[in-house]
Amino acid sequence: MRVVGSHQYPSMESVIYGKPAAEALREEAERLGAKRVYLIASRTLNTTTDEIEKIRKGLGDRHAATFDGVPQHTTRDVVTQIARQASEAKADLVVAIGGGSVVDAAKIVLMCMEHEIFEPAGLDGFETTPDRRFGPFRTPKVRMIAIPSTLSGGEYNSGALVTDTSRKLKQIFNHPMMMPRSIILDPAITRYTPEKLWLGSGTRAMDHGIEAICSSRPNVLVDAVCQQGLRYLHEGLLRTKANPDDEAARLRCQLGSWLSAFGLQSRVPMGASHAIGHVLGGTCDVPHYFCTAVMMPSVLRYNRPATEAAQQAIAAALGAPGRDASEAFAGFIAELGLPRRLADVGVGEDRFELIGRNAMLSIFTRTNPQPIREPGDVVKILKLAA
Repeated sequence: MRVVGSHQYPSMESVIYGKPAAEALREEAERLGAKRVYLIASRTLNTTTDEIEKIRKGLGDRHAATFDGVPQHTTRDVVTQIARQASEAKADLVVAIGGGSVVDAAKIVLMCMEHEIFEPAGLDGFETTPDRRFGPFRTPKVRMIAIPSTLSGGEYNSGALVTDTSRKLKQIFNHPMMMPRSIILDPAITRYTPEKLWLGSGTRAMDHGIEAICSSRPNVLVDAVCQQGLRYLHEGLLRTKANPDDEAARLRCQLGSWLSAFGLQSRVPMGASHAIGHVLGGTCDVPHYFCTAVMMPSVLRYNRPATEAAQQAIAAALGAPGRDASEAFAGFIAELGLPRRLADVGVGEDRFELIGRNAMLSIFTRTNPQPIREPGDVVKILKLAA
């Protein structure tokens, strides 16, 4: 059998684990020579725990300011507001501490600062489209560090999802240097993450791994790493559901998220689960961390003709060798107690045509392994998940 492929390494310097976040960030700020560190933090972490204060104290005089008002589905209005404040604070390093919305906000803030985009409409023309992967951004002078509190794994790639609320449309923005310079994994920070968000974001991380293994353009390194990531997440999520205080299991989940993101990080094309998930969030207000739970079994069923061997590897990684991958994933979702159908998250068939049309705007629709040629093909997948 002829094997052809390539692997791209991302513009990221390090993943740091085994140290408290405050200590690791202080060392990174010193290493990078940062003098004005701007924190974009989860409001829950900032107002109900002492974790952000520990980080501020660790930074000392390097701390410039903290913002804690990023909404779910990261909106243009808020990121342009943050960019103005960070510019006024003369930030030379941006740090995201929280979930995927906070991380995405930090990424696009770098570009808004670089281009002095301080109004929502200023981002028009920079979004990724099926015909343009990277918008016409300059390389940002200010870079970022991510300290994730959830498992969705967006910190491991250079794209950001930002919602244009005027059109109810979630868009991708991308530039290689939107990738964090460093990622700090501290399971202690994740103790405050609500259970459904923790478990759901873990399945979102699995989405990266599954779609990479099934990708139309996979490679051997990505396959091996992502399969191990799925194993770590499968075991770790079940362990943390049984015992939320199991810090070793929480770190295992974090490592699984890292490994599962390896394909997207190295620009292996994703597919329909990503494309539809982005629309469910931006158009239908479904929490991002529930999208994989309700859609992945149906996407696997749709893609089975083109991904039979890949799906056998996925089923094995989910602890169900020889079983149908779609059924194995659906069974796992049931064990976690997450929503399993579109109806469970308030999406009825009356929205399917709109979702289909908007999903066709996604770069990932074109790269789905089983061809999607028109909105009706997306509707077929949605009906499987109804």
